[in-house]
Amino acid sequence: MKLNVFNEVRNNKIRSFFIMSFFIVLIGIIGGALGVFYGSPYFGLFFAIIIGIVYTLVVFNSGDSMILKLSKAKEATKADYPHLFHTIEGLAIAANIPAPKAYVIEDESLNAFATGKDPKKASICVTTGLLKKLNRQELEGVIGHEMSHVKNYDIRVMMLTAVLVGITVLLSNFLIRSFMFNSGGNKDSKGNVGIILLVIGFVLAILTPIFAELIKLAVSRKREYMADASAAVLTRYPPGLASALEKIKDSTPMKNANKATAHLFISSPFKKTKGFVSNLFSTHPPIEERIRRLKAM
Repeated sequence: MKLNVFNEVRNNKIRSFFIMSFFIVLIGIIGGALGVFYGSPYFGLFFAIIIGIVYTLVVFNSGDSMILKLSKAKEATKADYPHLFHTIEGLAIAANIPAPKAYVIEDESLNAFATGKDPKKASICVTTGLLKKLNRQELEGVIGHEMSHVKNYDIRVMMLTAVLVGITVLLSNFLIRSFMFNSGGNKDSKGNVGIILLVIGFVLAILTPIFAELIKLAVSRKREYMADASAAVLTRYPPGLASALEKIKDSTPMKNANKATAHLFISSPFKKTKGFVSNLFSTHPPIEERIRRLKAM
């Protein structure tokens, strides 16, 4: 069955809106619960808003640099990697966006990712193993996939999702620690409504990190399908990316794999495992299914 790329883009935008709304509600409830515990729900909401603003500004202004440093990526030069530069520049013209900066990770594993806050400030990073093992059409497929993440603003959505996950986990941990070290709280301010809100907030504080991580992974998996489909349109050659994924599927794990950045890569940088639990917490959809969809185009 043929895939409708534009429907996938529209559906992912709708999903993203609901996920962002869900996180905002979670942050508000946890912030309100913190406020009830310390005497005023308004204080909790104000505290949550301040933390959220500061965290968001820091990540949005320097998040891409932090990710590249964490991945041990080095900026590539045109003299050393002319084919990489030509591929990025050519596909950027086809996508009608500024050419992202090129970065390389010294690793025999086959992988790549894109990062940044918008197409004007974006980077595409590939491993040296990927450059060695893929032919021209396969490399175009992979770069097209990452270029699609940039063009479709997936890089911004994933960074925003990471920010919201971080905020909810931070506030959840703060609430749990407050219960542990100050179980009395401000009893005078706790009516029936306050106690209910406090209990809900405490339950959410325990469950939120798990739910938040699952949602982040779900966003990543959905957007991988969308980027595959968009790359097929951009390169006009779906078999190129399908063939690249066949090689990436059997690739060795990355040496400096990190859970904080795993969802950004075209394929999981960790050792491939199978099973229901592994699939539930996987940052990527099954690579076999991605290949099947590409071959169906």
